[in-house]
Formats: sequence, C-alpha cells, structure tokens
Amino acid sequence: MDFHATKPMDIRAALKDGIAQLRAAQVASHTLAAELLLLHVVGRERAWLYAHPEELLSSVQEDALRALLARRAAGEPLQHLTGHQEFWGLDFEVNRHVLIPRPETEHVIEVALDRLALREVRAGRPQNTDGSGLMIADVGTGSGCIAIALAKELPKATIFATDISEAALAVGQRNAARHGVESRVLFGAGHLLDVVSDALSAAPSAAPNVVRQFHLVVSNPPYIGRRESATLQREVRDHEPEAALYGGEEGYELYGDLIAQASARLVPGGILVLELGYNSLPAVQPLLTDPAWVQVNVTNDLAGIPRVIAAERT
Repeated sequence: MDFHATKPMDIRAALKDGIAQLRAAQVASHTLAAELLLLHVVGRERAWLYAHPEELLSSVQEDALRALLARRAAGEPLQHLTGHQEFWGLDFEVNRHVLIPRPETEHVIEVALDRLALREVRAGRPQNTDGSGLMIADVGTGSGCIAIALAKELPKATIFATDISEAALAVGQRNAARHGVESRVLFGAGHLLDVVSDALSAAPSAAPNVVRQFHLVVSNPPYIGRRESATLQREVRDHEPEAALYGGEEGYELYGDLIAQASARLVPGGILVLELGYNSLPAVQPLLTDPAWVQVNVTNDLAGIPRVIAAERT
C-alpha cells in the first residue's frame, strides 16, 4: 500500500488499497476489516465514509492506517486494533487481556432469561422481569459481557463477576462503568466461585455466612483443549489470553469443579447455565445426572452445535 506518494490519499483510494492488502494476506472478511480500520482512524460512521470518498487523509491518519493494516495482515485481531466489540447490542472495550465476545455466547443470555421466566411460570408466580431480589454469579467474566448484559436486562438484580485475571477484571469494571451498572456488578479475583465469599462480605446488603445465595450461575468457561491449539486460527492462538481459552488438555476439565461449586452455591430451584465447547457435551452432560440437578436441557446454536447446557438445583 503506497502511503508515501506525494499526493495525499483520499478515502476511496485508502479503502481500495486497504482491501487489496488484507485480501492478499488472506484475512477473513477483508473488506469489512479495511472499512472498520479506516473508520477507526478517521473517527467517523460508515455512512460518512461512502458519502465523502474524496475526503483526504492527513499524513498522521495515513501512517496510523498503514500501521493498523500491517498488524491485521500479520494476524492481530481486528477487535484488538479498534479496542471494541459489540455484544448483545452493547459496545464493549476489549484488549489482549480478555476473550473477544462471540455471537454464540449470546445464547447464554437468552437461555438464562428464558429459564428464569419459565421457573416463575411453573411456580405460578408473576414473572420477575426486572430481576428484583435476584443474585447472579458470572464465572470467568473476562470483559464482563455476560454480567453486564444481564444487568441491563435485569435492572434490579445484583451480579457477582469473577475471574482469575486481575487485568481482565479491570477491563470488566471499565465496561460496567461505561454502561452504568457498576453499582450492581461486583467484581472479584479468584478461581471459579472461590472468591464469592470475599465478594459477599464486601457487599453492604449481603447477609453474613450465606452458603446458598445465588438464583442463577452463568459461565462461559475456558473449554478448548491444549491439544487442539495447533488447529486454532492464529488470531485466537497467538493473541487471546491462554487462561480464557484452555480448560485443560482435553478442554472440559473445569466443568466438574464449576458444577460442584454451583451446586453448593445455588438456592433450591436455582439455575445453572453454561456455554459448551464444540465437542464437550458428552463429557459435561453426565456431570448433571446427579439427583441434585433437574430440568437439564441443551440448546444448539445457529449452526446446530450444542452450545448451552442448563439445569436447576433441586
């Protein structure tokens, strides 16, 4: 891409050359990637881009675009370059410390909300549409996308978001503040639900020594096997945090501890909703055959892959 020509480059030429560079590097969705990087550099909306093709880039903008295109061509994720990813209709800050939210994870939100509503119907109670009185745990929160989406849908619920990474929690906290839910999403560092006791003690409204306090536990845990690392896209393998990707050698090792901890923490009738890896259902489903669990259901994603498993605590 010739950014060193004496004549300033306009939007049309910058976009055309950017698309060509990313296509040559075999970048997926190269046209969209070039558009988004150009929009990021000029700080405009997509409609403006095509309404002003003759607008000239400054030398600073040309240099910035050249650097971003080179990084994307080398495999760095687009979301890391722009610092943003949409999830559940909300804009989230993302960086190398957190897993980039995927569209399939939205099934976790859908299933959780559906199961909460169905539980009320079965009990003959009015639907609790605002989350009043609900206590929710999001395990392995990362960017906070699940916790924050639930906080927006259930504006009177309290949510505890845990992660082993302090750097990830800092991103989650910024996202919670960005969306105005920082007072209801409480973050804590620790393994799975181990940190919950500390988080509860810091919550002014929490009752002391409560063991079973959650009405809903949700998680998108690490579920890729380390033995599969060579098969991952370079954007994932080389740039997303290992702690958020790998669940062990096989990929499903964390589910056992997570399900056991959820069993101890959920109130009777409490709901557990877990995202599944591509081939983890055969290993995970038997863990919910214990009499402690009922109403076990699996939801497929749009590709027909088992994506979410949900159950209720007896």
